Amino acid sequence: MRNILKDVAMVVLFGSPLAGCATRPPIAPVSHVDLDRYMGDWYVIAAIPTYLERHACRAVESYRLTPAGRIQTTFTYREGSPGGAMKTLHATGFVRPGGGNGLWDMQFVWPVKAQYVIAWLAPDYHAVIVARDKRDYVWLMARAPTLPAGEYDELVARIAALGYDTTRLRKVPQ
Repeated sequence: MRNILKDVAMVVLFGSPLAGCATRPPIAPVSHVDLDRYMGDWYVIAAIPTYLERHACRAVESYRLTPAGRIQTTFTYREGSPGGAMKTLHATGFVRPGGGNGLWDMQFVWPVKAQYVIAWLAPDYHAVIVARDKRDYVWLMARAPTLPAGEYDELVARIAALGYDTTRLRKVPQ
């Protein structure tokens, strides 16, 4: 019994930190994004959300391309319920060169930039999956406030295939 407890202690002390060291392959962006077509409103259908958006309802991410090639981003949502207080966050997107416009940096607070990978985009631009290499956050967004159930399930399967724990996915009330 003592050896078993010793083994368990060794795994907890030494095995767990090493398990976090395993690296996952980076998430590949889509090969090309037509930025003009991508601009506009996207309803957040589901997400593994950041701390600020964990209770968001009626969440909409709006993009506008500036003459300088930056992407002005406005994220609006209701806090806690569809009738909750309206919240607005602003960020600036920076398209990384050489990524077919599918790899961005998002900046909410200077000088910190967060990775934004357009991991999947419907050919008609009606739905998108935005991911991160860390697999900590993900967003499933669409041009309409809802997606048909079968399509939603298919896109959740795509998110799982990217290496995400989809049990953490939260459907955003619209």
